[in-house]
Amino acid sequence: MAMPDLIYIDNGEKVRNSFSLPEYANRISKLRAMMAKKGVDSVLFTSYHNINYYADFVYCQFGRFYGLVVTQDKTVLIAANIDGGQPFRKGVADRALIYTDWQKGNYFRALKQEIANSGTLGLEFDHLPLERLDMIKSVLPGVSVVNIAADCMQMRMIKSAEEIEFITNGANVCDIGAAALVAALKEGVPEYEVALASTQAMVREIAKRYPHTELMDTWTWFQSGINTDGAHNPVTTRKVQHGDILSLNCFSMISGYYTALERTLFFGEVDAASRKLWEVNVQVHEEGQKLVKPGVRCCDVANELNKIYEEHGLLQYRTFGYGHSFGVLSHYYGREAGLEFREDIDTVLQPGMVVSIEPMIMLPEGMPGAGGYREHDILVVTETGHVNITGFPFGPEHNIIQA
Repeated sequence: MAMPDLIYIDNGEKVRNSFSLPEYANRISKLRAMMAKKGVDSVLFTSYHNINYYADFVYCQFGRFYGLVVTQDKTVLIAANIDGGQPFRKGVADRALIYTDWQKGNYFRALKQEIANSGTLGLEFDHLPLERLDMIKSVLPGVSVVNIAADCMQMRMIKSAEEIEFITNGANVCDIGAAALVAALKEGVPEYEVALASTQAMVREIAKRYPHTELMDTWTWFQSGINTDGAHNPVTTRKVQHGDILSLNCFSMISGYYTALERTLFFGEVDAASRKLWEVNVQVHEEGQKLVKPGVRCCDVANELNKIYEEHGLLQYRTFGYGHSFGVLSHYYGREAGLEFREDIDTVLQPGMVVSIEPMIMLPEGMPGAGGYREHDILVVTETGHVNITGFPFGPEHNIIQA
């Protein structure tokens, strides 16, 4: 029996999308204007973030390839047969083309069908392994390829009003997760139990606010003691002890949009050395927020905040940049690398950008006040300054949790 290479699974009714259809049309319109300006005939997106940004579809890769083809007159979502009708129901595109597993290379047959073998093809060089790039060139030998990743990143940096509302709701969800985390804190309770309480609260709140959305990827990192030394350290079975330094990290994910809340806490009491370090980090956090306004370069924010750490002899204990952009990104995909508060980034802040201020220092074991200290707020850049959309309090006055 001959089995098909490419099929359509238009199963069920279209679902409500994360944003309005005019919002997605505006995104595609700006993309097409960029394509016309740069002489790009077709674009093939392969990343989680851009496929989601333009088509509202977060794929589950599991060893398969995905794509979104955009030309001046069509958009085609390319997905795997294993997804059934979900790409059709959820995707914002003229059609969802499904490739099957019956023959090897069906994904590339889909590309060959939907992309003209001539002109210029825009690709995301930062997301395309060499082996797959070679395959694309082999099935489309008549095209020349150019990198459009940075251009698309620049467009994603400026958020629409719908996106800002969406991100603000995500920040509110993180506040709720943080409150649930603190309520679950007790001596002898393992990290994973505390984290579960936070994650469950956030998922339920997302379901309440967005009953039409998919519920995926929301998570909490809760670290205690030595486990606070890394910002991305996983949850463990370590049990909370009296006097512990703690790191609260709540991450609500709504339709692929990442929001975050991070706080330093102490359980029971905080010793003098730890409190001093904590207060310095809070000072950096507060001063960083004051610097966020239009016209300021990212590198200048980093250099100014370095001075505070340096005054206290702590600059060598800083662990990463002072903040980054928000939007379509996650712990396993996406990043707007051109909008981070680091010494090597000269991007100028503009109204509509959404950024964090999140200073962190880490003192190794054996030193007074050992542990990782970090705070994290999300700021929306406005015409005159910024709006802080994070509500959960920070600092020793609020976050010494009594047993």
